[in-house]
Amino acid sequence: MSQLKSLLSNLRPADLAVILFGLFLSIINLIFNRKIDNWLIHILLNFSVIFMIFLIAYFDKHKSSLFFKHLHYWYFVPLIFLSFKQIYFMLRPIHPADYDNILIAIDRFIFGTDPTIWLWQYSHPLLTELLQIVYATFFFLPIILGINLLWQNREKEFHFTTFSIVFGFFLSYIGYFLVPAIGPRFTLHEFSLTNQELPGLFLTNYLREIVNAGESIPSGTLNPALIVQRDVFPSGHTQMTLIVMYLSLKFKVATRYFFIPNGSLLIFSTVYLRYHYVIDLFGGLVFMIITMVLGKIFYNWWMKITNGQPFEYERRIN
Repeated sequence: MSQLKSLLSNLRPADLAVILFGLFLSIINLIFNRKIDNWLIHILLNFSVIFMIFLIAYFDKHKSSLFFKHLHYWYFVPLIFLSFKQIYFMLRPIHPADYDNILIAIDRFIFGTDPTIWLWQYSHPLLTELLQIVYATFFFLPIILGINLLWQNREKEFHFTTFSIVFGFFLSYIGYFLVPAIGPRFTLHEFSLTNQELPGLFLTNYLREIVNAGESIPSGTLNPALIVQRDVFPSGHTQMTLIVMYLSLKFKVATRYFFIPNGSLLIFSTVYLRYHYVIDLFGGLVFMIITMVLGKIFYNWWMKITNGQPFEYERRIN
């Protein structure tokens, strides 16, 4: 028991969040093993990741190694995507129904129309190019914030940010299980005509292909609506971008002057580029608030258990 406590004491809150979510996915795989292909492989991968996290945390704490220090800082980046793809193979077999019709109905009730169709009249290749580029920056925003904090030697804020990002992503993944949907580019528009209806200038089509490939619909895929990742509600782009914007303001980092305008355009782009319904953005806002409220409680609870320093926002004047 004392050895287990010693191992657990090496873990940061972000480590614990990854471990618990890996156990959650493993339990779901086990319960629905008759429906999920390769369920045993998923479980073995999850436990391999958990074992790896314990090793990284141990070596980081007990060995003076820059390698393990930075590995401990950044290992979550590929793991977030790994979990995202595991959910891809799990979700449809256990929850085959999509809820786009409900999301569409909510948007129409609020706005009296379909926002993506209404916005189409204002589309322009220059605007589309800008917004597609901004949309692609999503993947780098948490990393930029983390680098900014480490550059300023604000490790406490870095660890809280890392946990908030990891916790937020996992909450959004649970949302995908509860409300699977594919988005307006498939339901309200003809997906194959996207490049013709929303043309950009130079990078738009290339960036779209990268996004599509990440959602398991590479170029030339037949019936893409049948196999695309169900990741519409809540809007993870909105949720995570709001978290980055919020923390950058609370921490008063220099990069906030980039995050605020870029993040605002990014959130708008999710609808303009037909990835999301507007109700998804409201869902992202709600999940962001839940992430920050519950996340701080969870973070400080674990820090108290491991005799660490609870997190409180500090006032800084820059």
